[in-house]
Amino acid sequence: MEMKWIVLALAALMYVFVVIFPSKKHWISLGAGALVIVIGAVPAAHALLTLINWNILGIYIGSLIIAELFLYSRVPNRLADTIIDSMPNTGSAITAVLVMTGIISAFVENVATVLVMAPIALSVCKKLRITPVYFMTGLAVMANLQGTATLVGDPPSMIFASYAGYGFNDFFVYQGRMSIFFVVQAGMIAGALYFYLYFAKAGKQKIKVERAPVLSLFPTVLLLVMIAALAFCSFFHIEYSGLIVLLLGVGGLLWFYLVRKEGFRKTAVLVKELDWETIGFLIGIFVVIGTISETGLLEDFALFLRGVIGDNKIAGFFVIIFVSVLISGFVDNVPYIIVMLPVAATLAQDMGLKSELYMFALLVGSCMGGNLTPFGASANIAAMGILKKHDCPLSFAGWCKIGVPFTLITTASAALVLWLLWS
Repeated sequence: MEMKWIVLALAALMYVFVVIFPSKKHWISLGAGALVIVIGAVPAAHALLTLINWNILGIYIGSLIIAELFLYSRVPNRLADTIIDSMPNTGSAITAVLVMTGIISAFVENVATVLVMAPIALSVCKKLRITPVYFMTGLAVMANLQGTATLVGDPPSMIFASYAGYGFNDFFVYQGRMSIFFVVQAGMIAGALYFYLYFAKAGKQKIKVERAPVLSLFPTVLLLVMIAALAFCSFFHIEYSGLIVLLLGVGGLLWFYLVRKEGFRKTAVLVKELDWETIGFLIGIFVVIGTISETGLLEDFALFLRGVIGDNKIAGFFVIIFVSVLISGFVDNVPYIIVMLPVAATLAQDMGLKSELYMFALLVGSCMGGNLTPFGASANIAAMGILKKHDCPLSFAGWCKIGVPFTLITTASAALVLWLLWS
């Protein structure tokens, strides 16, 4: 048997085990990556130095640390309280908080965003005597929505940047056209309108809240410096953005330990509770999918899709979005995105299109498809857990009642803008 088929079989087996045992996905991914090296499909040095994108991992780890410190500072809570206090009525206040949740999630990990905003949502719902189901679900889906809006949003956006050679600024404007950030915002506006129409029924009264105290503005400054550094590196094509963000994160930890005097134990807990599972998962995935890519299997699959779709670029566009939404609604979208990015790019190029059209379609479908079911994203599971803890359990059907129309509306809006910009 040819080595490429052995690697493909190994990757398929890895995918199956990730779906069956999602809590062990990092060990499964790392094990598969190690096995690819052991069987001689790829040299260890090549896997470690070339296939694993250490720059992206540096950005991810550094941004995770800065995000944790940002949440620790209570600035997001203060922002939410200020927004609620400035809104004229209930519908506007809740919708504004949901929009703010999405904006924060463009720079902070989704689950962390939901966890920090949940107490605000529960408090507002208690005052209004309404069920927190829609508000909590709204927090999760709006956080997921912004996952691919920026380079530091979620792993899928970092994977895309690694493959396409995108810098931080390219997510906003690329080749003189509005890029993926603005495509995602079209979905966000549609999603905000969807929730506003629901919460407008909650009443016309103004919500009164006590503004949360801010512990420190330093993490906010650190976050802004990180964004500026990424923009600078992107503009001047500096390849060490991962190292810079990682050093900023380490600087934040030193501030937490020395200036805030939180002690070694709390600092160690903060580091320990970072998303190391996703980091390990990405390392293994980089090796496995990188090896598959070098065998030529992905190009073969792109040719197969071209034969099925033909020269109908609209059909190709909608097939990619539909399949991405469907798959991401039930399984982790990271391995799917890594496999399909080169396929989507090759397919678009073979049809004489800009590769961004199909790659962005893949990102939009995968990102927004995570809102389809309660299992589509970690933020959804976190929201479900919080609702259950507060005696408001939400069933699979109950989630889909909110998630399905939200996904359809946001995906359709983003897809329309994407087509107009890049077709």
